[in-house]
Amino acid sequence: TDPAPVDDPPSSSPTASEPSADDPALVEDQLNGITLPLPDGWVRPEHVAEDDVMMTTDGTYDCPADGSVCRHGLVVSRTVTANAESSPKVLAQQDIEDAADDAYDRDLIGNKPFGGIESHEEVASGPVAVAGRAGYYVRWRVTTAEGPGGYVQSMVFPSTVGTESPILVRYVFDAGEDGPPLADMDTITKGIRPIGDADTGGGVGSGIGPTD
Repeated sequence: TDPAPVDDPPSSSPTASEPSADDPALVEDQLNGITLPLPDGWVRPEHVAEDDVMMTTDGTYDCPADGSVCRHGLVVSRTVTANAESSPKVLAQQDIEDAADDAYDRDLIGNKPFGGIESHEEVASGPVAVAGRAGYYVRWRVTTAEGPGGYVQSMVFPSTVGTESPILVRYVFDAGEDGPPLADMDTITKGIRPIGDADTGGGVGSGIGPTD
């Protein structure tokens, strides 16, 4: 739910995002068996209310409307559960509206940190190779009542471990000069690897065809 207001720091609870033993510029999603790169300006999550946050931009700012503090960017990684659908394309298309609402409409306690969403536009979508697997992404540009709005991306791809359950990665980037570079979305996507495999990468147009 970010860039969401962050209330009092939670008690120390385990997080899915752990430093990689081999590379401090990586975070591990141990549950899903992947590592994600930490681009410049991004840090491991601290005092974040939402589960499954892998990284945030460094620092916070006062939300333009309700709530307390917001972040200019965050990336979430979670397993898709309670859904019989397995198509990355369908799952990404189903998730994007919820992702936008969680990021820019209401937060976990019902506040509207940006005064609510006024409109959205799909700016990109398509097949994408992630950690050597065929995935799909949908990206929206969201306009909010207050503040510059932002970009939200839902990306789904099969896990490389276990039953190959779909993995959902959400990207939330504020727009405007204070938001992170939009290119960081692609940098992070291309840098996602199976844990223990430094060579398998991907990105848009990296040779894995569309998946329905």
